Amino acid sequence: MANHSNNGSFLFSSESVGEGHPDKLCDQISDAVLDAHLAQDPEAKVACEAITKTGMVMLLGEITSKAIVDYQKVVRDTIRKVGYTDSSQGFDYKTCSVTLALDAQSPDIASAVHLEKSEDELGAGDQGLMFGYATDETEECMPLTIDLSHKLNMKLSELRKNGQLPWARPDTKTQVTVEYMFQDGACLPLRVHTVVISTQHDETVTMAQLQDDLMQKVIKVVIPPHLMDNRTIFHLNPSGKFIIGGPMGDGGLTGRKIIVDTYGGWGAHGGGAFSGKDCSKVDRSAAYAARWIAKSLVKAGLCKRCLLQISYAIGVVDPLSLAVFHFGTSDRTEAELLKIVNDNFDLRPGAMIRELKLKQPIFQRTAVYGHFGRKEFPWEQVKQLKY
Repeated sequence: MANHSNNGSFLFSSESVGEGHPDKLCDQISDAVLDAHLAQDPEAKVACEAITKTGMVMLLGEITSKAIVDYQKVVRDTIRKVGYTDSSQGFDYKTCSVTLALDAQSPDIASAVHLEKSEDELGAGDQGLMFGYATDETEECMPLTIDLSHKLNMKLSELRKNGQLPWARPDTKTQVTVEYMFQDGACLPLRVHTVVISTQHDETVTMAQLQDDLMQKVIKVVIPPHLMDNRTIFHLNPSGKFIIGGPMGDGGLTGRKIIVDTYGGWGAHGGGAFSGKDCSKVDRSAAYAARWIAKSLVKAGLCKRCLLQISYAIGVVDPLSLAVFHFGTSDRTEAELLKIVNDNFDLRPGAMIRELKLKQPIFQRTAVYGHFGRKEFPWEQVKQLKY
C-alpha cells in the first residue's frame, strides 16, 4: 500500500492498549505503589517496576520512604479494579502470587540528587532527554490518531464495566490510521482511513455479535461521523477468537508502552518510561513540563505545532540543553519562541515539581489512556505566557 497519494496526503497510525493489557496492568500497579507512598510521604523516592505472567506479579526496584505500604493490598486492589476477578479469565486478584524484590535507593544517587539540598537545589535524578509535543488538530492539542485510539479503549472499558458489553474482558488494543495533509507545516486530518480493535472476550459471544457491538456501541459513538466514509476500513478482532488474554496470554512489564503513553509516534521520545517513578526522575517530570510548554505555546497561538526537547545530567540542577521546533507554523523564529520559553518557565527539577504539584498521589490515573491530553492533570493546564 502506498502511504502517500497523488494529492499529497499521507497515512499515519497510532495505537492504544487498555487497562487489562499485561504491560498496562504493570504500569498501573507501579503507579499505584508510587501513589501509596506519596499519600503518606510526599518526599518518597520511588522507582518501582512490576512484572506479571500467569498467576503472578513481582515488584522490583528501589524505594526510600517513611510510608508503611501494604504491597499485597495495593497490587490486588489494582488488579481487581482492572477487572481480573475470576480465575476463568486467566488471572485473578484473589489467587495470584505477589512477590517483592525491593531495596532502598542507592546512597550514591541520593547524595547527588537530593540529600541536604533545598527544593530549588535538587539535581536531576538521572541523565537523559525528554520531549514535549502539541498540535492544534484537536481541542486537547493531541494528535488525532492517538486521541481516537485512547477514546476507543476508554469506551470499551466503560461498556464492559457497566454491563453493556457483557461478553467483554479487560485485555484490549486499538489502532487508528488517519489520512492527513500538511498545510504550511500544520497537520490537517482529512478522514479516518482504518480502525483496528482487538478485544478479549468470553466463550459465549459470536464473532458476528462482537463485531456488531464494536461497530454500533464503540466506533460509531467515539469517532465523529464526518471523519468516516464508505472507504474507511474496519478490522474488528482480525485474529478471530481472543479468549486467552491478559498475563495468561502474554507476559507484562512496566514501561513497555512509552509511545502509547505519549504521542502515538508523533513528535519524538527520549526513551525513558514514566510509571513507577517519583518526579525527582526527570524522565517523568521534565516530559510533563515539556508537554506543558508545548501546549501553552500552541494554545497561545504562537504556533500550530510544537516539539520541545530538554536534556539533563544526574545531580545537575539546570538543563543542559533546550530546543524548540515549530515546523514552519509560526510567524516567529524558533529563537524567539525559545526566549519566550526561557522567560516563562523554570526547568530546574525542584521548580517543575513545585509548579506542577508533582508530589501529589495522582499517578495511577496517568497509567492508562495516556499521560497527555487529559484536562485533569496539572501539566495540561495552559500557562498564560508573557511576551
